[in-house]
Amino acid sequence: MANVNYTVINVTSFIITGFDHLQNQKLLGFLILLAYMLILFGNSLNLSIILTARHLHKPMYILICNLAIVDIMYTSCSSPTMISVLLAEIKTVSYYSCISRMFFYHLGDITECLALTLMAIDRLIAIRFPLRYHSIVTNSRVILLILLTWIAGFSLMGFAISVVDSLPYCKAVIRYAYCDSASLIRASCIDPEPFFFIGAMINLWQICGQFSFIFCTYAVLAYTVAKLTNNSNKKQMINTCVSHVIVLLSYFAPKLVSVLLTRIGVVLTLTERNALQIVAALTSPLINPAVYSIRTKEIRKRLADVFLFKKVAPIHLKTSL
Repeated sequence: MANVNYTVINVTSFIITGFDHLQNQKLLGFLILLAYMLILFGNSLNLSIILTARHLHKPMYILICNLAIVDIMYTSCSSPTMISVLLAEIKTVSYYSCISRMFFYHLGDITECLALTLMAIDRLIAIRFPLRYHSIVTNSRVILLILLTWIAGFSLMGFAISVVDSLPYCKAVIRYAYCDSASLIRASCIDPEPFFFIGAMINLWQICGQFSFIFCTYAVLAYTVAKLTNNSNKKQMINTCVSHVIVLLSYFAPKLVSVLLTRIGVVLTLTERNALQIVAALTSPLINPAVYSIRTKEIRKRLADVFLFKKVAPIHLKTSL
């Protein structure tokens, strides 16, 4: 039930107190800063390589570009807050800045999950229907599907932010690592449990719906690859699938751990909750560019050409050689 006796205050800013109990704040802040810089560098590098190489303007690489944009947005809504609190000791975040960071953080979370689903479907069609792949999966269709995922994300978060923004606040303190919906709801005057329903439904949809679908997709892919007789093609397809599985696990692992611990009745401490928050915000955006740079042949070759200062031949010259 909602609290009856409470004093509503006009909140103009929030104070982030999630790290107050930690001793090595500077070390943690430095590690988060380092991870954030690597995320920006890796994802920006992948973006620039794909955008500047015309022969990489294909559906799979468009999906990788979308994932890189999502990763940059996703981590940029949480990492700067943690860095400013831990290193600069600036703990105050204005109300609307906190609300907007929450919006884009969860928008990144939703669109990343949808991006991984599109990438799984892309690989399924490529391996199950290789001869029809280029007629089914075109650049225009992929771009349209990406736009639809962003529209879905904006629609969901538009409703969620209207709920959070309408809550009465009794305290201007956030006890977590950065601004997200759970931390803002817990800072309000009302009983938070009913307002966790939206977030719980989104998590249920992501884990029980999309994760299950993607897992089944890769099970079908594994079965298809196992039946191949050409060892060269089999190895190439296994490498591609391994890349996607690594990316998938880096995103879903923190969510699965949190849900499983909650379901078996484990009560997490504030430190443990913040640790899961930090892992969720940094792990996937940090791993994704490294995986695609190392395990994708075309991107790896382009990287070698850039860093070894090789002159890249025009496409028409390459095809004529």
